[in-house]
Amino acid sequence: MDETSRTRSAVHAYFERVERRDWEGFGALFAEDVVYEMPQSRERIRGKAAYLQFNREYPGDWHLQLRRVVADGGHAAAWVDARVGAEHQDACVWFELSGQGLISRIIDYWPEPYDPPPGREHLVERW
Repeated sequence: MDETSRTRSAVHAYFERVERRDWEGFGALFAEDVVYEMPQSRERIRGKAAYLQFNREYPGDWHLQLRRVVADGGHAAAWVDARVGAEHQDACVWFELSGQGLISRIIDYWPEPYDPPPGREHLVERW
């Protein structure tokens, strides 16, 4: 499998596993030093353990459906349908993979800036 195909497969696995809440399988996709950023709220999470905890603790009955992936080498962009209850929002997520094929960076873009909800200060740094 070439690098672009491996990247595309990793992104598909990311959304399949998080939707199933398969935390062990989800965690296997990441480099130990993965960095997750949300520019609109200026939050950054460093490390696999913190990122897994962030997803496990995320409030609400949320669901992510992958609409499209575009990959090139170790980089990919995903168009995502995000739902919490009856609310729907589109998002764009950028991925970078390490030379070992693990996700090393995620940048999650949402349509509008917002202040983060309380309760996750112990996991993030603001910039």
